Amino acid sequence: MKFKTLVKLALSACTTATLFSLSTITAFAAEANNTAAAGGTGLGGMLLSFGIIILFMYFVMIRPQKKKEKETKSMQDNIQVGDEVVTIGGIVGMVVRKGDDNVVIETGGERNKLRIKLWAISENTTANERKAAEKDSAKPEKKSKKKDDVTEE
Repeated sequence: MKFKTLVKLALSACTTATLFSLSTITAFAAEANNTAAAGGTGLGGMLLSFGIIILFMYFVMIRPQKKKEKETKSMQDNIQVGDEVVTIGGIVGMVVRKGDDNVVIETGGERNKLRIKLWAISENTTANERKAAEKDSAKPEKKSKKKDDVTEE
């Protein structure tokens, strides 16, 4: 599934969990009022449900977002002159010069140059092509080993 689909599912699950926890809190509050007269408490169950919800939200929403931010930051730091990049605005260009926090890209047939911030780069298509080529070159080696094993027997 795509990342956006997973985020939508996680958001709907969190909304459902929140509504469930609110109804649980209401039930615990009503139970606490009933059991307070008898001397019991429902605080432990309520804290446990809050803990589970917070833990769920961390693993479903916060952790994947931090991982993606780390990958994006790494991609932005590893941009080299000559790489083809795409900005968050959809501008495609070739990196001509790289500074500390900005990059000069060359776009279009007229070779227009734009200076943009590093954080505005959303994709490095050259690096993506390199990764895809490495994966493709690794796959045939595995297949050829299997074919060699079969032909030897």
